[in-house]
Amino acid sequence: MLFSELLRLTVLLVAGVATALGAISVLLAQREDPSVLALAVLGGWWVVAAAAGLWFGTSARAAEALSPVLRAARTQTTLPNESEGRIAFMRLWPIGAFALICVIAGILFPQIAAIGAGYAILIALGWRRREAAVQAIEDRDGVRFHVEPSPAHQPVKLVRTPGLYRDRSPRAKPPPPPPAPS
Repeated sequence: MLFSELLRLTVLLVAGVATALGAISVLLAQREDPSVLALAVLGGWWVVAAAAGLWFGTSARAAEALSPVLRAARTQTTLPNESEGRIAFMRLWPIGAFALICVIAGILFPQIAAIGAGYAILIALGWRRREAAVQAIEDRDGVRFHVEPSPAHQPVKLVRTPGLYRDRSPRAKPPPPPPAPS
């Protein structure tokens, strides 16, 4: 699985979890008739989480966060033969577990679903530029980064394969220098 695809899938999955938890917390809050202060605090948490996610998700921070992982990638000339679905499941199942725990706990305490939605907002916005950073490096260097199969509790390991500059237009050769005057 391409690393850029895993990053895109992660952001979309976390954003979906944030949306679902936000909707669940609003529905459960209507059922419980919370105080205005509680709603203001939870709404404030969502705003703070969004602002922090936007700040953490700048292009410079994305490149800084990814540089050690990309630098540690080992070079290989053949593509990894693992299933993309298997790799994605092995790396992303904790997001589903987080959502499930927040929903179950949110049924008993609606604030937990709202707090979980805030954390998911923060992560989704904080990781939104990482895919573009990896894609820019791949395009610049003419390589592709693939994810090695590993459990979610271990750091991600990458394999660098030749990309063959397939997305670039061919460069024209510069004209020869003019002849020297005699």
